[in-house]
Amino acid sequence: MISTNKLTVRFGTEPLFENVSVKFSEGNCYGVIGANGAGKSTLLRVLSGELEPTSGEVNVTKGQRIAVLKQNHFEFDEFRVIDTVIMGYKKLYDIMQEREALYAKPDFDEADGMRVAELETAFAEMDGWQAESMAATLLSDLGIEDEKHYLLMNELSGSEKVRVLLAQALFGNPDILLLDEPTNHLDVMTIAWLEEFLINFPNTVIVVSHDRKFLDSVCTHIADIDYHDIRLYAGNYTFWSQASQLIQKQKAELNRKTEEKMEELKAFIARFSANASKAKQATSRKNMLDKLSLEEIKPSSRQYPRIRFNFVKIPGNDMLQVENLCKSADGEVLFKNFNLEVQTGEKIAFLSKNPLTITTLFQILAGEIEPDGGTYRWGVTSTQSYFPKDNNRFFETDMNLIEWLRQFSPDQNINFIRGYLGRMLFSGEDSEKSANVLSGGERVRCMLARMMVSDSNVLIFDEPTNHLDLESITALNNSLIDFQGTILFTSQDHQFIQTVADRIVEIAPGGYVNAQCRYDDYLVNPNIQKRRELIYSPKNQKVGAKK
Repeated sequence: MISTNKLTVRFGTEPLFENVSVKFSEGNCYGVIGANGAGKSTLLRVLSGELEPTSGEVNVTKGQRIAVLKQNHFEFDEFRVIDTVIMGYKKLYDIMQEREALYAKPDFDEADGMRVAELETAFAEMDGWQAESMAATLLSDLGIEDEKHYLLMNELSGSEKVRVLLAQALFGNPDILLLDEPTNHLDVMTIAWLEEFLINFPNTVIVVSHDRKFLDSVCTHIADIDYHDIRLYAGNYTFWSQASQLIQKQKAELNRKTEEKMEELKAFIARFSANASKAKQATSRKNMLDKLSLEEIKPSSRQYPRIRFNFVKIPGNDMLQVENLCKSADGEVLFKNFNLEVQTGEKIAFLSKNPLTITTLFQILAGEIEPDGGTYRWGVTSTQSYFPKDNNRFFETDMNLIEWLRQFSPDQNINFIRGYLGRMLFSGEDSEKSANVLSGGERVRCMLARMMVSDSNVLIFDEPTNHLDLESITALNNSLIDFQGTILFTSQDHQFIQTVADRIVEIAPGGYVNAQCRYDDYLVNPNIQKRRELIYSPKNQKVGAKK
């Protein structure tokens, strides 16, 4: 068990949370939610001991081991992949290192022998003989091929490193597991495996995630950071969302009835306080009025941006024609002989186990890079707006946000620009911020404002939910459901794909799957799954098999 006692964390004079006392019990999975900047990641850092709180304390049951999903993807670059995983159980790894060092000594003496005997006992008690096989199983389950288990970490791609660090956190059955955005860079099958792992995990899990389906699948409780406080709710994310809204409505309704009663009592007192025959009743009502009070309804730190996409140019039927498109990167085939026809109003989710595949395809369709072969042609009535995964180049400027958005807007009126910034939660002085000091979430909201002012009838999104809080993800999700134009997008958010896409296209070096169906149907259709296995088969990757 892990708990906090009067925990306070401040940066400057502004508190993230104050005098928080909560208990995270064994056997439960707690989903940590809150607006961007509320302190979700900070809470995990405090619980792990990485960050000292301003005041208060964290208490961990004696002898229990905490495992943390590391965020520094370069920290273990000089270590083998298999060793990096075992390092998640530091005590076991230290024993293994000391044991190997002693056995390698040329002048091994009696004292060394006694120490080795102690180490061997501890090693066996910790299942040390099974450590490498258990680490290898975790790696394989997370999509790291066997031949990569003994490479150095710096030989892996960024997404592979993320999976290794996740295996490190899960290794050795820790008593308390702290996970910050564990589904980032994972494909749908790996996320499903992780969900199953956490559902069956017998100990304490505290996880930060913006994936609503993931929170619904694994969480037994929600830890809500709001009002500078942390409140625990039993149930998953959907239950919390419904319950918290109901509580606010009940408070508002109670206040409305209380206000009506107070006005009624005030009216009686004002009318009869000077009347001798009614004075006793007026005094009684005055006492009743003094006892009445309104329930405090604190303003939430949560804000929902008002996202809405419109288009001016009426599109024709044929929006996009792709023929035999090919592209490789660093000698690796991303896709070959890819064909696609897109009609007006279609909403297509693009998937791949390699995120670079979809990013590269979208860059080609946006005209940013050239294909190695094949052609693509946009319909003459189509107008496109592109949301890239990497938006850094757009914010290398000291322009304020009004100037920044104005450069993309056909309407240069300052009130028009301020209106769109306000809808994206940049009102008042916030609209005067310099573009180069924005946080990740603020940049995403600016990029969405840029797309909104373009009035395009085709929207292309490469991982738009990255860096957004749950409120902004919900607002974006709903806006795309309502959009009447064409959408091409990729995302790791299951609910986002399920509710927006009416067609799924999955691309691999060995071919592609093109299915006119919803995401959940795509995942359970046996014929589709056979085709998925085929396009990822090593023998087909060499030749780039078609659908």
